[in-house]
Amino acid sequence: MTTRTARRARRTLRLTGAGAAALLVLSACSSSDDTSSGAATPDPARPSGTVTVFAAASLQESFTALGEEFERTYPGTKVVFNFGGSDTLAASITGGAPADVFAAASTKTMAVVTDAGDNASTPVTFARNQLEIATLPGNPDEVASLKDLTKSGLKVVLCDKAVPCGAAARKALAASGLDLTPVSYEQDVKSALTKVELKEADAAVVYRTDVRAAGDKVEGVDFPESADAVNDYPIVPLEDSRNAAAARAFVALVRSAEGQKALTEAGFLKP
Repeated sequence: MTTRTARRARRTLRLTGAGAAALLVLSACSSSDDTSSGAATPDPARPSGTVTVFAAASLQESFTALGEEFERTYPGTKVVFNFGGSDTLAASITGGAPADVFAAASTKTMAVVTDAGDNASTPVTFARNQLEIATLPGNPDEVASLKDLTKSGLKVVLCDKAVPCGAAARKALAASGLDLTPVSYEQDVKSALTKVELKEADAAVVYRTDVRAAGDKVEGVDFPESADAVNDYPIVPLEDSRNAAAARAFVALVRSAEGQKALTEAGFLKP
């Protein structure tokens, strides 16, 4: 039995169990109409319980804040996040990892999930992000352009090419006609930024949102080629979600005016 077939089988069993439970509830309600006619009926559309969100590492600060807002808006809910490289998260979802929502840092990584049929609806772009160079505080190496990253002796870190931030960096470098060999390739944008924060690297090509979130731990340098490598961020509730109502509600919050404000304040571009 393939992984996907096994996952579908588990989903069928869950649905069968849910159906049986529903019949028992209906039976109980029928037999106690005389004594419980005044009881409040729960709203099945109102989110409750735990919602698990797989999201690109660059969304950590903004989504954590939105998760707290979600829990305040819907008492009794809990948002659990799994932040990481979009490619790794997509592979986990198609491999059967339990998740309710997926927010990716590129349409290419989202396609891994949609091509496998693991999305419950059509993904929607909710934000965009642009690259920036992160340097040591005060920019002691006087990095002013993408070309400056090729200086001899400069230790530069990039995201792995399979990760959206790495693919975007390679695109920007190609647009500039530059060849850059980094000291390391990192599995997500936060890992690349951490190398600079710990002074294990002199610079890294990351997202401007991550530079902003790092505060005075790094200094950001804009470069014009980043306009050629802007990433769209799509989000979608997942087909095998164990909490579909909460999954839809979380996606709605991200796309709401409040969600968009939080993302814009974090440095994301509007979709």
